[in-house]
Amino acid sequence: MNLMLGDLPDRLAAEYVLGTLTGGARRRFDALLPAHPALRNAVAGWETRLLTMALKAVPVQPSQRTWTSLEDKLGWTPAAKPSSSLRLRLWQAFATVATLAAVVLGTATHTVSTEAPMIVVLHATKGTEALVAGLSADRRQISIQPLQKVALTSDQSLELWALKKDGPPASLGLIASDKLTAVDKHALPKDTKGLAVSLEPLGGSPTGAPTGPVLFVGELTL
Repeated sequence: MNLMLGDLPDRLAAEYVLGTLTGGARRRFDALLPAHPALRNAVAGWETRLLTMALKAVPVQPSQRTWTSLEDKLGWTPAAKPSSSLRLRLWQAFATVATLAAVVLGTATHTVSTEAPMIVVLHATKGTEALVAGLSADRRQISIQPLQKVALTSDQSLELWALKKDGPPASLGLIASDKLTAVDKHALPKDTKGLAVSLEPLGGSPTGAPTGPVLFVGELTL
C-alpha cells in the first residue's frame, strides 16, 4: 500500500494522534515518520488541532468518591486532606502536567528522542501562581502553560528565558498568559540551570535581556 496517496496520510495521522492506530500499523507508521516529511507535517497538524480543542474544555472537579480513593491511596489523614478549592487546583495541575507530557512526547516520538519529558514547575516570585513547562529529552521542544491566567495589560507580554550557569539569560520567545505555548526551534543552552518568565513590553524585550520584573522562576537539572 502506498501511504502517500490521496488523503491516506492525513487519515492515518489523525488515528496516530488519537491513539486509535495500534499494533503493527502503529509500529509501521512510527518507522515511516523519519523519512516522510508529509507524514510528520500531518501528525503535527492533528496534534495542534486536537490540543487546541482539549485546552478549551472546562475543568470538572472529580467526584467525592474519586478523591476519597486517591486520598486513601496517598495515606492522607483527615487533618491533612485538602479543601475542595485546593483539590480543584491540584486536579488542574495534574491535568496540565499530563497534557504537557503528552504534547512533548507526541513531538519527540517523531523527532530524535523517545525518552520521557522533564516537567518543570515555575513558581511565582510573589504570590502563589505557577506555570508548568514540559521539556523533551533532546531539549529542543518546550511546552509551557500557566495554571492560572496571568493578568497583563494591552501593552505587556510574557517572555520565557533560559537561565545559564555562566552568561546572561537567553530568550526562548514569548508565551501566552492563559494557554499552552509550544516553543519550537529553540535549543536550550547546555549550561541551562533554570527557566524564568519576565514581564516585558508588548512584543518582548527590546534589548535581548530581561527589562521588566521576573514573575516566575523554576530550577532545571539536566
